[in-house]
Amino acid sequence: MLPSGTCEQEEMLRDGRADVALMHTPFNSLAGFDSEELLTEGRIAVLPAGHPLATHTTLTLADVTDVPDLPLARWPRDGVYPPGPGPEVRDQTQLAQLIALGRTAAIFPDSSRAWLWAEHTAVPLIDAPPVVTHIAWPPHSRSRTLAQLIRTATRL
Repeated sequence: MLPSGTCEQEEMLRDGRADVALMHTPFNSLAGFDSEELLTEGRIAVLPAGHPLATHTTLTLADVTDVPDLPLARWPRDGVYPPGPGPEVRDQTQLAQLIALGRTAAIFPDSSRAWLWAEHTAVPLIDAPPVVTHIAWPPHSRSRTLAQLIRTATRL
């Protein structure tokens, strides 16, 4: 079991540090791996509770991707932050604090509601592609333990 940051699982699986990983499309590429789908869910915008957008019952991606006073947070991919005005974040705690302070917003899978604070509001995004959670592994693996883990994960 290895701790990892957002979107680091793919690299860990590709370089051999991990034998299996939970990966999320469209954020991770499953190219070159075997995988089984575990869960499909919608996405939410996580906003500061006092922001005007937090009063909406639904939003679109266009509603949240270009808000001058609330730029979307940026996560590193392969150690590099994408360009943009939003703050560079390294972990969920930092992100949660920045959202609570009204400095940023984020787009996450619906299951992320579990870690939200009272200072946050989650609003469903009606046009965002779903997030699909997969269990993935290298295709050359012949481990019986891995096969048993995959069977258990897909059954649950």
